[in-house]
Amino acid sequence: MLKAAGAAGAGIGTAALATPASAADAPFAHPGLLHTRTDLDRMAAKVKAGAKPYTAGFAKLTANRHAQSGWRANPQATVYRGSGSPQNYAALYNDIHAAYQNALRYHVSGEQAHADTAVAILNAWSGRLTSVQGSADRFLAAGLYGYQFANAAELVREHPDFELGRARELMSDVFHPLSDDFLSHHNNAVVTNYWPNWDLTAVACVLATGIFCDDRGKVERAVEYFKHGDGMGSVRHAIPVVHEDGLAEWVEAGRDQGHALLGVGLMGTVCEMAWNQGIDLYGYDDSRFLKDAEYVAKWSLGGEVPYTANTRRKGAIGGWSGSETATEAAGVDPAMTRPIWAMIANHYTKRRGLSASYLTRAAAKASPEGGGGDYGPNSGGFDQLGFGTLAFTRPRGEDASGAPEPSPAAGGVRPQTATGASASPGAARDLAATGAEDVVGWAAAAGVTAVAGGLLMLRRRGGAE
Repeated sequence: MLKAAGAAGAGIGTAALATPASAADAPFAHPGLLHTRTDLDRMAAKVKAGAKPYTAGFAKLTANRHAQSGWRANPQATVYRGSGSPQNYAALYNDIHAAYQNALRYHVSGEQAHADTAVAILNAWSGRLTSVQGSADRFLAAGLYGYQFANAAELVREHPDFELGRARELMSDVFHPLSDDFLSHHNNAVVTNYWPNWDLTAVACVLATGIFCDDRGKVERAVEYFKHGDGMGSVRHAIPVVHEDGLAEWVEAGRDQGHALLGVGLMGTVCEMAWNQGIDLYGYDDSRFLKDAEYVAKWSLGGEVPYTANTRRKGAIGGWSGSETATEAAGVDPAMTRPIWAMIANHYTKRRGLSASYLTRAAAKASPEGGGGDYGPNSGGFDQLGFGTLAFTRPRGEDASGAPEPSPAAGGVRPQTATGASASPGAARDLAATGAEDVVGWAAAAGVTAVAGGLLMLRRRGGAE
């Protein structure tokens, strides 16, 4: 018997299943994906004041070759990943990270040349890219580079030379359709064929498209899938078991460390973008993601964690089929990291005032976090936008709007944030194979958040539930 969260009477972050009427028709806040106006102002003020660790985070940004105003775009009409010729997707992710890093650098330093460079890169791609093609990896490309493009564009959406309408068309007509189709059909594979990170790239893209394009239907689609989707990326499938010690296992820990870190980083990205629009996925299902992030942080630091054997069906609908069982957490390299921890740790410990000892240790170890180009030349080093030490370090009790946080027990839907703020100047026969080659700070808070909820029998997925 295992203790699982989500039963009636659960405490922290128990979420309503729909946005309250008071927020349902409110306009989206801009900037409002990974960074709000308050976030950007805080970064600029802290760096100007010479405050730590912001200055170390900014130094990491300015040292990155992608953050230089001399960067020139290399747009392509068709981007291929996994198959097709040429496999040119590196041009897209390098340019997106250059646009994001220049835009972020502009907001911190006020140097107009960096804003102009970001705009030139994004305009070049929105004026040329018409298609993302390839193997199943085309869905990864659309999801990853779609949510990243939207985040870079959100930072310069009010620049007078930025082609906002064209950028919206690129998100709606090129990136979003592939991501939405994946959530509906999973590349015509059985739904458990793909590990959580596949779903989560798609959810991130659909959510980012909805916010960037002011399309509430897309936002609701992403939120609903996060909560109740059939694939392995929805929260109860990605995090199937909550243990007595309050840690919740990430199913992909049975695969390998790199992909587990990717998945947790993507789930955090989805939660942060939703939070900045007044939707609390961080607290959903009794803060299930907190329990999981603590689990993955402990495991990645070299700690022992339990793992419940998980069997998943694989294969194509109407074609080949098989199954795969993960029986224990994979081995880890404690030196491996991705720039994912500062965002998650700061939310739970600073915004919410909760205890998260493993998260704080992981974030401290990774500080100062870099971004694309700091974690190797292959695509895995560009899966997160990064620079969390600069972007997400925050005073305790500060929410996205700068106001004091409500009580953590307030529920899963936050009051809508202020609006109207303006921006300132593989393996054979495995459809999910992606290629393995891509693959101090705070004082640790004591203790682990207690588990709430009733007792449930563990269900092992051998097929649809």
